[in-house]
Amino acid sequence: MGTAFGMSRVEHGPDGDWMVRTVPAAQATKEYRCPGCDHEIRPGIAHVVAWPEAEQGGVSDRRHWHNGCWNARGRRGPTRRWS
Repeated sequence: MGTAFGMSRVEHGPDGDWMVRTVPAAQATKEYRCPGCDHEIRPGIAHVVAWPEAEQGGVSDRRHWHNGCWNARGRRGPTRRWS
């Protein structure tokens, strides 16, 4: 699946299969809150967008993560429940 940000890829982890897209710093224009650390991802900061790979995952399931938080999610879970 391609977009202006690039190609999405499937990543397999202990928490399931995820579609992941890298957002380069130059294209990060909004502020988001990372579910891994509960801190802001400010505009201009490269990060990843991830959502469940299974059919139950949709646009409302997308979350923006700091790269380090995404890579550490197997050692520590999200800091809050996303509903």
